[in-house]
Amino acid sequence: MKKIVLSVLALVFTFAVTSCRDAEKKADENMEEEAEMILEEIEDMEEEAEYLEEAADDASEEAAADLQ
Repeated sequence: MKKIVLSVLALVFTFAVTSCRDAEKKADENMEEEAEMILEEIEDMEEEAEYLEEAADDASEEAAADLQ
């Protein structure tokens, strides 16, 4: 009877350790995905800022030309 109980406990412990490793691996993968998404958003914002800067430059040049 002791052998059965010990075998079951060993099996449960093995599953618990394996599950923790899987959960940690999934958490790492999710963090990597989130980091990639954030970097993509930053790149999009940089592109938008460049576009707005160019538009502001064009508008100021047009305004200066209109004043002359």
